[in-house]
Amino acid sequence: MSKNSKKKFPSELRFDSLSKDWVVIATGRARRPETFKKERRAKEKLVQEQCPFCKIDTQKKPTLIFVQGKKFSANKIPKEWTTIVVPNKYPAFIPYPKLEERKEGPFYEKMNAVGFHEVVVTRDHWKFLGQFKIEEVKEVFDVYQKRYQNLMDKNFVNYISIFHNHGLEAGASISHPHSQIITTPLIDIDLSKALNNSEKYYRKTKKCIYCQMNDWERKMKKRIVFENKYFLAFCPFASKSAFQVIVSPKVHLPYFEKVTEEEKWHLAEVFQKVLSKLYKGLSDPAYNFYLHTAPCDGKKYPYYHWHWTILPKTSTWAGFEIGTRMEISTIEPEKAAAYLRSQ
Repeated sequence: MSKNSKKKFPSELRFDSLSKDWVVIATGRARRPETFKKERRAKEKLVQEQCPFCKIDTQKKPTLIFVQGKKFSANKIPKEWTTIVVPNKYPAFIPYPKLEERKEGPFYEKMNAVGFHEVVVTRDHWKFLGQFKIEEVKEVFDVYQKRYQNLMDKNFVNYISIFHNHGLEAGASISHPHSQIITTPLIDIDLSKALNNSEKYYRKTKKCIYCQMNDWERKMKKRIVFENKYFLAFCPFASKSAFQVIVSPKVHLPYFEKVTEEEKWHLAEVFQKVLSKLYKGLSDPAYNFYLHTAPCDGKKYPYYHWHWTILPKTSTWAGFEIGTRMEISTIEPEKAAAYLRSQ
């Protein structure tokens, strides 16, 4: 073997077995992990006195209230509330008794955007999830689960999206920490692809592809960020962005809404650890996190495996990414995971 043949090729294409997408790991443009820490996210200028979530009584009537880990059942909002759910004042999906599907010409279809759109607000204006105590994070997951269980049997609710935007670059127009819950009559294309590919793998092998990938990551260890008894957090092999992290149950669980109390405590620990590491290691980056779970459309999905995806905003899509839907990451997932473990 010649001396030159030993050199590592400056970029890699990596295949995502779940989405069937390719991503570019541009090691030829590689950056040291510490360089991401120097990049400061844009700060939203809305001061606390103008914050609508600090004046929660100006919002719509709450659908759920928690006070220090316990559900509050009275109608009046208590002064000591810690997490609250309110209908979005400007909803993308609106409750309505009919979908009213219709066609326009030979090609186009449309229907009413029927559903529910809610906002999950935590009390402290300045304190973000990466700074929370484990019991505070656990309360947020309690709220997610209870609202999911309440909404899943409503008419035209076939999927429930739970997501969190942190920072202007991640789409958070209000800096006060909050998540959103949106129900839809449709299942998005990314989840549909994952469901189809998971089913094909299951039919072929009688095994869950997520469980198999989790076992491989635990064996290899190099992409793991943190793990505990029930959950694994790792930078995926084909990361779609620098420092992407997947949080996945170690045992096979298709439905998030069935998560147990003990599992929620361990899930809260993993989230607290990972978000804290991102906060410290990348100087409070903008990020999104979102849930992918089996739909609540009445069908059975024994082959699926629910999980959360955390996506820091470390770069901006340009023409290549938009035109090809092929993401470029400038740090190897293995190096990103090692850096986060050190925080």
